[in-house]
Amino acid sequence: MNDSCGAIEKLLAELAELGVVSAYEIGDAMTLSVWFGLVVRFRDGFYRWQEGAVKQRHLGTDPSGCAIRVARRHAELQADVPPWWEGLVSVLRGDVTKGHP
Repeated sequence: MNDSCGAIEKLLAELAELGVVSAYEIGDAMTLSVWFGLVVRFRDGFYRWQEGAVKQRHLGTDPSGCAIRVARRHAELQADVPPWWEGLVSVLRGDVTKGHP
């Protein structure tokens, strides 16, 4: 297991403990999709997440602290879901994704 893979697995576990169960590793062992538009990558010893043009980073030695920050932003996004989201989900993925962005 490389450093990126281990760091992403730790972050994923921390997010799950905080109730963010929709996050998933996209297949490259260094990127998590947390919610539409909110992506976290591990590179050069830092967790780096991006939401649109906004970029943040957090030390890779603190997956718990990073998870808290990402979970907070995730909650903010879910509290103000854009009105077009439900329509887009049903068109792109069908009914299977209800509750799982």
